[in-house]
Amino acid sequence: MKTLRDVKIGESAVIKRLYGQGPTRRRIMDMGLTKGTAVYVRKVAPLGDPVEIRARDYELSLRKADAQLIEVEA
Repeated sequence: MKTLRDVKIGESAVIKRLYGQGPTRRRIMDMGLTKGTAVYVRKVAPLGDPVEIRARDYELSLRKADAQLIEVEA
């Protein structure tokens, strides 16, 4: 299983499934990260947290714990 955290800088992927429960899952979905959404990894902070992505024509920063909950396919 490949997660959004595993995607390298400059690579794109498509969201396949969201894990997590309750408010965490809802917050991720409210940011527009739903099944079938294409994402592009723009930057990763020096210590790996946060991850900056581009999805649905806007840029978004995610904590690596949240990125770990998003399964993707390349």
